Amino acid sequence: MPHTDWTEPGSTSYPFRQYVFKVQSRCNLDCDYCYVYHLADQGWRRQPKYMAPDTVRTAARRMAEHAGRHGMDRVKVTIHGGEPLLGGREYLADFLSIMRQNTPGIAIDFSVQTNGVLLDDAMAAFLVEEGVIVGISLDGDRAANDLHRRFRDGRSSYDFVEAAIRRMVRPENRDRFGGVLCTVQLPADPLRVWRSLLDLGTPAVDFLLPHGTWSSPPPGVRPGEAGTPYADWLIPIFDEWFDAPRRPAAVRIFQDILNLLMGGIDSYEFFGLAPVCLVVVETDGTYEQVDSMKAAYEGAAATGMGVFTHSLDELLVTPGIVARQVGLDALSETCRACRLVATCGGGLYSHRYREGSGFVNPSVFCADLYALISHIERRTIDRLAERGLTLAQVRGYQADSEVSGRGPR
Repeated sequence: MPHTDWTEPGSTSYPFRQYVFKVQSRCNLDCDYCYVYHLADQGWRRQPKYMAPDTVRTAARRMAEHAGRHGMDRVKVTIHGGEPLLGGREYLADFLSIMRQNTPGIAIDFSVQTNGVLLDDAMAAFLVEEGVIVGISLDGDRAANDLHRRFRDGRSSYDFVEAAIRRMVRPENRDRFGGVLCTVQLPADPLRVWRSLLDLGTPAVDFLLPHGTWSSPPPGVRPGEAGTPYADWLIPIFDEWFDAPRRPAAVRIFQDILNLLMGGIDSYEFFGLAPVCLVVVETDGTYEQVDSMKAAYEGAAATGMGVFTHSLDELLVTPGIVARQVGLDALSETCRACRLVATCGGGLYSHRYREGSGFVNPSVFCADLYALISHIERRTIDRLAERGLTLAQVRGYQADSEVSGRGPR
């Protein structure tokens, strides 16, 4: 099954700058909404349990080769899974050492996304000492988190994760704490979720929409029916955050929308039209597109290439990668005609899938994204008016300060 209707590589390709390494293919939690274990693609069953040293070494050399060819001296590497801490400190120390030894002249900004269960004092100290930014997944207060994020035997994971967050906000660790990843749970009270995260002292929150497609809709979304449940859930949090005398924490989804509304370019891959410059390296060394595509169908993220057989430059010109770098040209007619397309960007690529038409569709969250962005736009216009400014003026200032052309993300 083709990944996209877009098949012609663009005249300009943007080199990969961000890598997600699936160092462990298994997990110690059983979150029932997880795109890896509970949605369409069950490829994890065929993966080795961990990424072997030779795979890490070969992947690092591919990165160095790619960076050198494109004149880059800095890249980002996210250590991911499964649960990336399952290998323990010794495994992670070897991973970091091999990566650094095989990428001479390149600075690597390392981060890890963990469920927090294994993040004890010793692990936290190790990651901080190694300069690794730590992100922790938690879906809010105990009631919200326990809706889905449990152990296989049904036990709550909340106490373990709360302890991990409190550990990372300590003064000696806080500079390396990237914040909390929180998946929206419609049954939970949004302001209670938001305030509970602030009470833990997290410096940043990233709200995610649960993965789904037109063929397998996310909870609460019924294609063809009216309603914007996810916008309705997020808007009260935005208003409280936006109206606060001092912003209590960074919130990426809101900050990205505000930046794009005011004429900015850079964003993470959920919004905007900037080229996506990210590749996933699976446990066995195969290259994949963004791994949330596993929500669409078996093999949706696959490229047929890997670190042992193909360079990253070969991967760069494959149709699936090109489709995420050509911006407006890869979007559906509906998206191209939308007044908010420069901000929305069609939504997350994975959420556009519909059986029969691939990924050339609006996001299954289209109505929610339109409602959320429109609300933030209205609030922004009103706030600027209080200062005697218009949105058009701010966009002009932003355009003057941006480097011309589309920046990669």
